[in-house]
Amino acid sequence: QVQLVESGGGLVQAGGSLRLSCAASGSIFSYNAMGWYRRAPGKQRELAAAITSGGSINYADSVKGRFTISRDNAKNTVYLQMNSLKPEDTAVYYCNADRLGGAGVLRYWGQGTQVTVSS
Repeated sequence: QVQLVESGGGLVQAGGSLRLSCAASGSIFSYNAMGWYRRAPGKQRELAAAITSGGSINYADSVKGRFTISRDNAKNTVYLQMNSLKPEDTAVYYCNADRLGGAGVLRYWGQGTQVTVSS
């Protein structure tokens, strides 16, 4: 059973930093892509950042230059370093892992971690 466990959320003042971690069960090489999505109050879930197994990275325009996604293959962990945080970054952040299969894409999600940025 796939498990993704997030940690690192919390309350921070605007301009501050947080680092989110997502520990995956099993090797992260087994996933074609991993990423961080977020859902702000009253809004739909959106992609913040993603990294493929080949190392390609994609960021939402709203976080470019402030967030950095990375992975530690030895620890089966993906990170999201968030700098220069803004109140509009307040959201529940979810770790995601995608695996391509014969029936299509299998998507796995963590339980989410709350990030609150105060002004």
